[in-house]
Amino acid sequence: MEIVEGPSVSVRPDLHCAGIRVVTPFRGMFAVRDRLMEELYDRLGERGVGHGHTFFRLHVVDMAGPMDVEVGVVTDEPVEGDGRITPGVLPAGRYATLTYVNHGRRANRALIEWVRERDLRFDCVEDPAGDRFGCRYETYLTDPRSERRKTLWRVELAVRLSVEPA
Repeated sequence: MEIVEGPSVSVRPDLHCAGIRVVTPFRGMFAVRDRLMEELYDRLGERGVGHGHTFFRLHVVDMAGPMDVEVGVVTDEPVEGDGRITPGVLPAGRYATLTYVNHGRRANRALIEWVRERDLRFDCVEDPAGDRFGCRYETYLTDPRSERRKTLWRVELAVRLSVEPA
């Protein structure tokens, strides 16, 4: 894994987005992500909706069970839903961030350890379905349509921090 930037804390505004949200097992989750990206690009393209970076949001994490995930894109303005694509917002707040290339698990572990070492807390609630995050996502700074080799993608992890101290 190559850390390109961070870890650090940044303050972010609300960002409009549009995405497709599904529940899928952890095993095979990235193949689902890839299919959803293609579907999202096709649907938005048919509607002429311009967009920024693609993201993969983890709403609920349960590595041994179902994962509640969303593939989306940042948009300049709210987008009308179509039954499959839903409009949304990546919420404002303080985020722990790290930008890396290759080895997402290692990058996530590095960010989690960095947050713990600083006595910060993620905006996350444990519940029977898994860890429910206020906002946890990775932004693909490399356009997946132009570079198919995922090991070369530049990816920014961002996890919203709790407003309450650890």
